[in-house]
Amino acid sequence: MQRVKRRLAAIMCADVEQYSKLMERDEDGTLDRLKAYREVMSSLTDRHSGRIVNTWGDAVIVEFTSVIEAVQCAVEIQNELTHRNSDLPDNNRMEFRIGINLGDIMVEGDDIYGDGVNVAARLQELAPRGGIMLSQSVYDQVRTKLALGFENLGPRKVKNVSEPVETYSVRLGGRNAPETSLGREEPDAAAEGHAASRGPHDWEKDTRAVGDGLEQARRWLRGQPRRVQGCVFMIGFFLVLNLLTTGFHEFWFVWPSLPFAAMLAWHFLVGQKDKKLNG
Repeated sequence: MQRVKRRLAAIMCADVEQYSKLMERDEDGTLDRLKAYREVMSSLTDRHSGRIVNTWGDAVIVEFTSVIEAVQCAVEIQNELTHRNSDLPDNNRMEFRIGINLGDIMVEGDDIYGDGVNVAARLQELAPRGGIMLSQSVYDQVRTKLALGFENLGPRKVKNVSEPVETYSVRLGGRNAPETSLGREEPDAAAEGHAASRGPHDWEKDTRAVGDGLEQARRWLRGQPRRVQGCVFMIGFFLVLNLLTTGFHEFWFVWPSLPFAAMLAWHFLVGQKDKKLNG
């Protein structure tokens, strides 16, 4: 019996968010767009010395010998696809979720197997649309080497993996925050009562973080249906009006905002239900 080969590799798994709905809405257009986006992914994979192992349906599995190259490739893919999606109507946008893991894999011919692949696939399922999710092993390798921001989402229990997986999301366009030797973010100086000791670099970092957050919120809102955009606008309108009239002394904006908040909650509950039904 031939011995199974093993090696350490960075595995990237990607698939399309709500692919079945896109196909139901427009089969020909969705298939053409999938082919075009896969060409983009293939080109960027080659640039970063990756190997496309498998593609089925809307999914892609890629193997990299370098975890740095894997994350850089994923970021470039999401940035390029976001740019292409920006010219499309909301309901025609094709957004990928990406998960990356660094682990031991089994190799048989051109195929790969094992927990290293399985964890990457589960991370992809946890990733938001247009987002990237990393395992602890990936984060440890890239956190000080790439000019990216990361958010620790904590341990997640995933299917077919015995131990919870520590997860990190990539803040696209952001930068990494200072960290302690334990890999956690340093406590904010203001929270410790030392705001006066913060230097220009700290304030610049905070300003950039706020800008990144606003940009992510803008992108998220652009991708939502008009009724969601309308609800968010009305809640924001009442909040601004509240601050202009009574400041922070009284928060009356909550009451006129309740119907719109209820509509938002209903929209997302229905969306989650549809997502579960569509697998």
